[in-house]
Amino acid sequence: MTAGLRLAVTLLTVVPLGTGRVDRDAARSAMLLAPVAGLIPGGAAALVLLAGGPLGLSHLLAAALAVAASAAVTRALHLDGLADLADGLGSGRPAAEALAIMKRSDIGPFGVVTLLLTLLVQVAALASAPHPALAAVGRSCWAAVRACSTES
Repeated sequence: MTAGLRLAVTLLTVVPLGTGRVDRDAARSAMLLAPVAGLIPGGAAALVLLAGGPLGLSHLLAAALAVAASAAVTRALHLDGLADLADGLGSGRPAAEALAIMKRSDIGPFGVVTLLLTLLVQVAALASAPHPALAAVGRSCWAAVRACSTES
C-alpha cells in the first residue's frame, strides 16, 4: 500500500517521494490511491481560493490562479495528454498516423483550442461554484476514480 501511495503521488504530482518498487501490485494500489494524491493539487487550488478573499481578488481571478496552481502541482500532465489526444483525433488521419501525431512533443491547433476551452470552462465553473474550495478538492479526487471506473 505504501509503495502504491508513493507511486501515485510521484506520478501525479511534483512531490518527489520516489517510487521504490514498481510492479503490478504497486500500480494497482497507485490507481486506487490516486484520489488521495489528488488531494495535493486540489488542496493547492483550495488554498489559492481561500487566500483570494482576504487578498481582495475577484472570484474570476482567484479561480484562474487556482486552476494554474493545480496545473503547476501536476506538471500539467493531464493538460498535455488532453492536447495530444485532441491533436491526434482532430487530424482525421488513420489510427497509426494519429498515434504518431499524439507522440510528437509539439502542439497543434486542435490541442491549443482544446486546452484554451478546457481551461476557460474550469475557471468559469470554479468561479461560479457556491463553495469553490470544496469544489477544487472534490474535482481532483473524483476525476481519477471516474477515469478508472469500468462503469459507464
